[in-house]
Amino acid sequence: MTKTYPARILVVDDQVMTRTLISNWLTNDGYDVCEAKDGLSALDMLNTQDFDLVVLDIEMPKLSGIEVLDALGKSAKLNQLPVIVVSASEGVDQIVQCIERGAEDHLTKPVNRMILKARISASLEKKYLRDMQKKLLRSFATPEVIAEIEENGFELGGKIVHASILFVDIRSFTKMAETQSPTQTIDMLNNFFGLIFDLIAKHKGIVSQILGDGVMAIFGAPLTHPDHATQAVLAAFAMIEALNNSPLQIGIGIASGAMVAGYTGTYQRMSYTCVGDTVNLAARLQEMTKEYGRSILISEATQSSLPPHFIAQSHGLVDIRGKTDKVHIFSLNTPSLQT
Repeated sequence: MTKTYPARILVVDDQVMTRTLISNWLTNDGYDVCEAKDGLSALDMLNTQDFDLVVLDIEMPKLSGIEVLDALGKSAKLNQLPVIVVSASEGVDQIVQCIERGAEDHLTKPVNRMILKARISASLEKKYLRDMQKKLLRSFATPEVIAEIEENGFELGGKIVHASILFVDIRSFTKMAETQSPTQTIDMLNNFFGLIFDLIAKHKGIVSQILGDGVMAIFGAPLTHPDHATQAVLAAFAMIEALNNSPLQIGIGIASGAMVAGYTGTYQRMSYTCVGDTVNLAARLQEMTKEYGRSILISEATQSSLPPHFIAQSHGLVDIRGKTDKVHIFSLNTPSLQT
């Protein structure tokens, strides 16, 4: 995969001849090369400059290559930096130590130029793919999901959490789409999603799914916070106020409670979401907003979690599609009445 810039490589070796030889090879191969004469100098350069890869000698005074690997492993900034170790020793124990500490590869001296070139190319390719994955992740995921992924990694499956789910949907979208061009419809949706996403993020929520002309958002997961119900309702109020002078009308359903949260899909394509009765209830409440002539319908668990000054109107126990028992639901007054 072709890069638009030369990779920057740091060559670390206390032997001047070896360091110079490897540096000249890599420079001739088109890389941007810097040199460090020992481990201490290398760490200083790595902490103050950006590099794509390190070629690291093991036997050095002041700070050995093993100690440099230990320091890199403890650094959040540098623990993913690919390192190719070079050593005069062919001992298996040393190779194992280096690999266990995160080294990408191990070569023995005297270094074969063609093998080194191939190993560097392969290591940079993997780094490029990891960097692209992170870039894409930051384009489509919230900081909360990114933090959770960086701490725990991508793992399919889930865990029980207590959170709030918000579903928002554009009313009469099909009829609106029939009266305008596809380009106008896409522009309208993009503007709508941009607005909704910002308001969800502002109130500590994350977007889990885009559902045609609607959105599912989670408040309280993956990072927990005790006021998830309040934040979900405040996000709903903000959406209605923001669209007050637009032709768009929306319906919002919110439910709070226990659910299973985690990554679903495959390791090639996955998303963070929540499933369970609470999620289904929120979706049903959103569908019922038009029937009840209300912009926001919430569950009893959401209503009981709100501060006293939030004014909710009870609609009693009602039948919910898919549920055996009746459910107590509430609607909320307009945002202008909520302070």
